[in-house]
Amino acid sequence: MSVDARRWPIGRWLALLAVTEAVLLLAALIGSGIALNNLADARNRLLDVIGPQRLAAIQLSTALLNQESGVRGYQLGRQPEFLVPYTDGVRAQGEAVTQLRQLGAVPGTRIGDDLAGVLRAAEAWQAAAAPTIAPAAPPVTAAQVERGRTLFVEVRRALDAQLDHLASIRDAGRAELDSAARFLNAMLVAVAVLVLLLFAVLFFGLRQVITRPILRLAGEVRQVAESDVHRPVHGSGPREIAQLGADVEAMRQRILDEVAELERAHALLDRRTRELERSNADLEQFAYVASHDLQEPLRKVASFCQLLQRRYQGLLDERGEQYIEYAVDGAKRMQVLINDLLAFSRVGRRPGERVLVDTGVLVDDALANLDVALSLSGGKVSRGDLPEVRVEPALMTAVFQNLIGNALKFKGETPPEVRVTAEREGDDWVFSVTDNGIGIDAEYAERVFALFQRLHTRAAYPGTGIGLALCRRIVEHHGGRIWLDTEAPDTTFRFTLPAREDQGDA
Repeated sequence: MSVDARRWPIGRWLALLAVTEAVLLLAALIGSGIALNNLADARNRLLDVIGPQRLAAIQLSTALLNQESGVRGYQLGRQPEFLVPYTDGVRAQGEAVTQLRQLGAVPGTRIGDDLAGVLRAAEAWQAAAAPTIAPAAPPVTAAQVERGRTLFVEVRRALDAQLDHLASIRDAGRAELDSAARFLNAMLVAVAVLVLLLFAVLFFGLRQVITRPILRLAGEVRQVAESDVHRPVHGSGPREIAQLGADVEAMRQRILDEVAELERAHALLDRRTRELERSNADLEQFAYVASHDLQEPLRKVASFCQLLQRRYQGLLDERGEQYIEYAVDGAKRMQVLINDLLAFSRVGRRPGERVLVDTGVLVDDALANLDVALSLSGGKVSRGDLPEVRVEPALMTAVFQNLIGNALKFKGETPPEVRVTAEREGDDWVFSVTDNGIGIDAEYAERVFALFQRLHTRAAYPGTGIGLALCRRIVEHHGGRIWLDTEAPDTTFRFTLPAREDQGDA
């Protein structure tokens, strides 16, 4: 088989097998039809022609024998009733001859010639017997009896010849019927053998052309999947299987490329992880320095500036006292900024234990920390039914404290009113902190969560601009997200926390 033939599509192979099978089966069915038709013709000829011909010939022989018996009885007894068999025989002879003529005993045929011979012999005997059975005929003589017997012997010979010929025709018909039956049986056996052969050819052909290439391709793919990913895959057989092999090879190459890219990414990730570890170590060192080494000089600067302010109060001019006040305020703000940066940097670096806690208790703790701000602002804080979640209590308290503190800080002309609620959405709890403050424009919905981002001057509203950034970091550390709901009528911050109690560290 050529390579081009092996590259035929499966549809062409199936079409070739189907056409071949159809042609062979059609030939076998045509042969079977011919054999069946021959069998039907032979059976019809034997049953509808030869059998009735022989039966009519026997009826003719019986009719002539009855005539001969009636003639002999009348010749002996001279009683009219003795001629009844003769007259009945003559009528039966006419019916038998008519039937034989209808069945093909016409002049020019063998059976027709036999019938003509019988009728000639019968007419000669009937002509010789007619004077002896006349009503006023004299008694029959011995010569007449002998002549009648001699002529009827000829009738018997003609009848025997006719029956012998019909018997030979019947035997030939039976032989033809047997031959047609044998031919039909042979054709049926040939059809059965042909069907089995076609199934065998179909099975082994499909196995050779389709199954083996598929198994070969599957074996190569299995070797690639189990042990040797660098082993090339080659498709063989019909066009579809060869194309499948080419597609698998292309996929293998693409996987190798992606694996190589993934290995490079892993190497880069490992390198950056090591760099991040070094950066974290530097950050730890910085945090230590910020919390110890930087705080002490700032405290000294603030303390001595305050001493200068108290000791030389009234001795310095207004500008000198203003400079000292600026120095004290700057040192204090620097301390607050350092503390906020330390709090921001510690989130997630050293995760604490997460426990199942009632968020209502966390809100109460936040309100206790905001007691002074709440009293100065004259605000009110209410909350709905709050769920239990698995969190780090200190961090989540800081979230509520920052959000409620911002609501108290950025108040409008009326006393602030803050509402803390929660509702279940799928696998998360969605918390909402709503206030009636000055509000935030939608264009700043993302900017407010950036580090050191302020929408107002420090003189108007104090703060370092780290609070909301710290809230985002804490919420994301717990596997949730936080956003400003710009579609709500009042200022509303929302954040999510996992609702499943078996939620582990994010």
